[in-house]
Amino acid sequence: MKLAALVIGILIVSAGVWGQKPPLLAEKDVAAIAGEISGETAKRNLEGIARFHRQRGSKGFHEAAELVAERLRAYGLGDVAILQFPADGKIFYGTQRSRPAWDAEVGELSERVDGSSPDCQRQMQETLDRAHKEGKVGVLVVCFNSLASYKAEPVALAEDSESGQAITALVDVGAGTRESDYAGKDVKGKIVLVSAQPGAVQDLAVGKFGAVGIVSYAQNQKTAWWGENLDAVRWGHLETFSENKTFAFMVSLRTAHALQERLAKEGQVVVGAQVKAGQHAGNYEVVTATIPGENAKLKEEEIAFSCHLDHQRPGANDNASGCVTILEVARTLQKLIGEGKLMRPARTIRFIFPPEIEGTLALLNGKPEFAKRIKAVVHMDMVGGGPETKAVIHVTRGPMSLPSFVQDVAWAFAEWVNEESYRFAATGKAEYPMVSAEGGKEPLRAEYSAYTMGSDHDVYQDSSFGIPAIYLNDWPDRFIHTNLDSAANIDATKLKRAGFIGAASGYFLANLHKWNIQIDSVLLQAHELRMAQEQSREWNLSQMDACRSYNQELNHDEAVADSTKSLTGYSESELISEVFAKCDVEMGGPSEKNLVFRRGTNPKGPMAVFGFDYFEVEWAKRGHATKPKLLEYEGLWGGGEEYAYEVLNLANGTRNAQEIRDAVSAEYGPVALEMVVEYLKALEEIGVVERNEVKK
Repeated sequence: MKLAALVIGILIVSAGVWGQKPPLLAEKDVAAIAGEISGETAKRNLEGIARFHRQRGSKGFHEAAELVAERLRAYGLGDVAILQFPADGKIFYGTQRSRPAWDAEVGELSERVDGSSPDCQRQMQETLDRAHKEGKVGVLVVCFNSLASYKAEPVALAEDSESGQAITALVDVGAGTRESDYAGKDVKGKIVLVSAQPGAVQDLAVGKFGAVGIVSYAQNQKTAWWGENLDAVRWGHLETFSENKTFAFMVSLRTAHALQERLAKEGQVVVGAQVKAGQHAGNYEVVTATIPGENAKLKEEEIAFSCHLDHQRPGANDNASGCVTILEVARTLQKLIGEGKLMRPARTIRFIFPPEIEGTLALLNGKPEFAKRIKAVVHMDMVGGGPETKAVIHVTRGPMSLPSFVQDVAWAFAEWVNEESYRFAATGKAEYPMVSAEGGKEPLRAEYSAYTMGSDHDVYQDSSFGIPAIYLNDWPDRFIHTNLDSAANIDATKLKRAGFIGAASGYFLANLHKWNIQIDSVLLQAHELRMAQEQSREWNLSQMDACRSYNQELNHDEAVADSTKSLTGYSESELISEVFAKCDVEMGGPSEKNLVFRRGTNPKGPMAVFGFDYFEVEWAKRGHATKPKLLEYEGLWGGGEEYAYEVLNLANGTRNAQEIRDAVSAEYGPVALEMVVEYLKALEEIGVVERNEVKK
């Protein structure tokens, strides 16, 4: 092995830091990218996108897509297009049932108030004066105060609301998710006040008990700051495919508490609702553009930059930030290549701006040539949260089922930015501080994190596509999915640094086609970090599970090193296997541990996608009333959706059930073999996997 003599030296180097010299790229290339990429330009574009209410297939999404396409053309990129994929609720893109487009024009919620108040008297007089001018007589006038307005704040109207109007009583039913919440309460023809998401209650409230609408004060994802802001309004959703169509409004905790106090004091609150909205046949729109590659053999291969363009207004960090950052990467690389400061990459670099998950599934299924050409993805979803958001940026590992070195490349650049930004924050001096004039000066403090789900990287890395993805993302963010996720909370310095990490990583991968000695150092440094993370987890495990988890991490890291072959033609797997030894595992247990399953070629995509659960629908078709236990299991570091995602991905026709169980246990925490086998058999029943010969 050519590297045997270097192993000890590399290990010593990898235990330290990169120092002031950047990794992987020539310093002139790093200087060019760091000097050109602009947090201010990215934030100006973010302010433009955040003006639009960007629901899938909507007028607002189309306007945002046009803005992005115009910028790409202005920056000189090639092949700029807005691809369209029909979405009518019937067409499938792999496992994604297309969701019809949704638009809204009117959404007003108000409460009737005491007619003796001065404000009400003024309102009534103004209304009577207008009626008199219009020649109307006998007009009955009552006073209403606005509670929520789509025109003022689009987040106030839940997505997938349908047209309707009502003046009726409001009934508080608590969470609204259990039949017991409605005991002794007459909600027929009334509007219910609930603490849960509208989609979680509509079939009970509307379908079973006859309510005509919903008002929800559902709170945000739980973090340390959960429920503290009384004025935050959460983005709400109704179920796209529910038969119980209705409308729903979202209000703040402060508004909900005031309504509850009035109900307790007065016994009744009358509200008025008017909605003009609904689903309609439309299109998923995906903006795309390229920087063509130069190498005759490699230019048909692509390194892609991805984000998701859809969201409620303003949706600044989630996810205007990711989209404007890859837009800024596009501008920076195109400009530097055009000026001769960077050489044209060997591979083509593509930029993709879809609706989240469902748009990516439409693209990869609707145009399979994209999936064939893309060798790796840099995906950004929330990368600009400033100090007020409490966000921490993560470079996220790939799933255990798809080992790849590309995340190690991103981590090498992120760690170097950590060092440079900390040096600047601590001393005021650094060669590459990467600070924007309009941004902060805090150190970046990016973290290298275990695989987490929740964005388009899940689609790319699903086993039906097998495209490794670098995932840059903020978490926590106390304003996510609320009206407070605004441009004011976005840090231009953070955008610049995230843009640099992405640009450097993507540009390096686009040019990588032969062995690079620095790759060895990157692999070993990342391997040591993963092993340290693995050892910290082992305190929670039994001796047997700790041993199995340790072995799985070693197997994974050997495969990570082997993955270099996909871009360089050379495998580095011996680099890991020659340094670390596995522990002995006692094998035993039921014979089902030897069962082997292979995923079929169709349908392509994860089982749980956006607004549709392929497994759940197909399972119910076969008369099953209960889910496999794995889907509701909560492990140490993951839940049912994560386990299910990986169990399917790991079913490659060579691993047996025990090996799959050990891999997901290493990733998310110990789980019973029986649960894994039960889920695999369920996947077999719905035709997603097939059984291979038993592996001895």
